[in-house]
Amino acid sequence: MWRKLFKFLLGVGLIGGVLLLAVLLVFDRLVQFRMNDQEIQQWFAQKHVPVRIQYFQKQNREVRYISTGQDTSATVLFIHGAPSSSTYYREYLVDSLLLKEARMFAVDRPGYGYSGLAQPLTSIQQQAAIIRPILDSLQQLHHPVVLVAASYGTAIACRITMDYPKLVDGLVLLGPALAPYQEKTYWFTPMIEHWPFHWAIPRMLQTANAEKIAHPHELEKMLPLWQNIHVPVNYLQGAEDQLVYTTNAAFAREKLVNAPYLNVQLIPNRGHLIAFDEKERISNSILDMLHRVKGR
Repeated sequence: MWRKLFKFLLGVGLIGGVLLLAVLLVFDRLVQFRMNDQEIQQWFAQKHVPVRIQYFQKQNREVRYISTGQDTSATVLFIHGAPSSSTYYREYLVDSLLLKEARMFAVDRPGYGYSGLAQPLTSIQQQAAIIRPILDSLQQLHHPVVLVAASYGTAIACRITMDYPKLVDGLVLLGPALAPYQEKTYWFTPMIEHWPFHWAIPRMLQTANAEKIAHPHELEKMLPLWQNIHVPVNYLQGAEDQLVYTTNAAFAREKLVNAPYLNVQLIPNRGHLIAFDEKERISNSILDMLHRVKGR
């Protein structure tokens, strides 16, 4: 009887394990927030906007970025947050008003999309260095350059501007996570780094979790560098943002002392995801920045 019971429990355990693995694999597939090259081509074709998909190698990594628009007198580069990918900005990349003003690019940051999913790079300085080749390639024909970034990506945009000041002419920051320890951290975040939990979450979230843990320390490294930003800045954040605290606005006012222009907007009744909720406002802010830097 005991032998039969053991076999039964073993069978149940094996079946349960297989089902759990199948669920986790499906969950990982669903929670990637990315589109492959074919899906991108199809989506943009439906919008009647040609899209270019390109890859390059940097620091032993393959990085993907996409672009829309014709050669113009300006460039916009979108940098996503965590977790996400370049297609976070797809509605902006087909915006007719923006397309009239600039050629637009969006990059899969290291560890996301098709730039090495689940291979996190927690150094903000290194992320800035990896993205730099996109901007290097634009210097001859596509100035001025405006960086548009959301959440975690805002620190990377600022670090690019700090480290490579000749490559950037303006910043539009959405839900900016700039001040050390001024964002929500969940109690279970450190636990996810331990193997019993780490393997069970989607790969995209593995990258986001690693970045989350390192983020405050990476922002502390940037504290002496804020005086190096000498470009105009538009800062937009939901006044009800519960993920990145609105104290970041005061931090921006304190640290961006050499920015020739700083416009801080705290949007009433909005949370963290203003890129979706306030697309018209943000598009207008990008246009405002393009017009501002073209006049410099």
